[in-house]
Amino acid sequence: MSNVVVVGAGQAGASLVAKLRALGFDGRITMIGEEPALPYQRPPLSKKYLLGELEVERLYLRPESFYAENAIDLHLNETVTAIDRAGKVVIAGGQKVPYDHLVLTTGSVPRRLPAAIGGALQGVFTVRDLKDVDSMAPEFREGARVLIVGGGYIGLEAAAVAASKGLKVTLVEMADRILQRVAAPETSAYFRDLHTGHGVDIREGVGLERLTGEGRVNGAVLSDGSELALDFVIVGVGITPATELAEAAGLEVENGIKADAQGRTSDPAIWTAGDCASFPHAGGRIRLESVPNAIDMAECVAENIVGAGKTYVPQPWFWSDQYDVKLQIAGLNSGYDRVVTRKGEKEGSVSFWYFAGEQLLAVDAANDPRAYMVGKRLIDNGKTVAPDVVADPATDLKSLMKA
Repeated sequence: MSNVVVVGAGQAGASLVAKLRALGFDGRITMIGEEPALPYQRPPLSKKYLLGELEVERLYLRPESFYAENAIDLHLNETVTAIDRAGKVVIAGGQKVPYDHLVLTTGSVPRRLPAAIGGALQGVFTVRDLKDVDSMAPEFREGARVLIVGGGYIGLEAAAVAASKGLKVTLVEMADRILQRVAAPETSAYFRDLHTGHGVDIREGVGLERLTGEGRVNGAVLSDGSELALDFVIVGVGITPATELAEAAGLEVENGIKADAQGRTSDPAIWTAGDCASFPHAGGRIRLESVPNAIDMAECVAENIVGAGKTYVPQPWFWSDQYDVKLQIAGLNSGYDRVVTRKGEKEGSVSFWYFAGEQLLAVDAANDPRAYMVGKRLIDNGKTVAPDVVADPATDLKSLMKA
């Protein structure tokens, strides 16, 4: 009987074990996670859960009974400390757990501020797991002063929650504009206007010099010399793939745990999926930080464990909820040289279409599900549309899918 051991009990790990059983795999499955909670959704943490609109039980991907009913040996609140590749065992809780197939779905870890500039002070939070959000939730009192460091989607989502709850929000972004790493200036401008309209003080091209306070943060000095009095700080400056376990085991690492096109690492008995994994794409390698990628890649690996020999072909999509705006993103915008802005049918809806020459790469759709649906269909099918056609308000988007 074959043993599959999964290290990491997040979205990728949970998707993989469920897929294995759905495929009829009848060997032993063990999943080991560091957190005490059942595998859960992370995106709502910085949105509805932080707003208090979602109970913790509704975060769970599956009820506890699912794991027992499907003979999945779930180990929570347990850390894998080592992989013995020669002996084909992992060390967890002082015990050796044997495997025939090992899957690393270790996810990612948030970048933190250095202790030298106040990163270790109380009242400084990141938004990555349930414990993070539970610990910061009491800080969200009306009138409290919060500094958000980082103008990516996590920082903006946290800013939206804070502003919605009546906090005084300042957001600093060291780059020239918010979302600079992931979106066009047009998308940045849309969200800048959205947040300033809700009272958020956005400061672009401004970094954090240091946090101040004795034991607990009470202020900040910014790179432009300005000073802020604060009650707490949220740090949203990106994540890094959790590769330490893989590196210690001697696996190849390249912007994440290096996988081949089927999800197999440099050790043929070890696989990887999710935020921690990099894989071949478009003549290079990429790593995608998204729930859809975690699910799709994990399910592909599950199929390959049972012998499918399937190449993983991502169909990237992402989303972000801020105030009453739902942003849906299809495709990857790397290499774009033109952005077409198209107003949607409803008030306030808009989409931004990314092109490289005449090739459609990606679409950012704000409160415009039709634009998202059409753009995603085109991109997933390898089709394109002329930029001028998209720009023409007389164009019926649905007709583009028939092209």
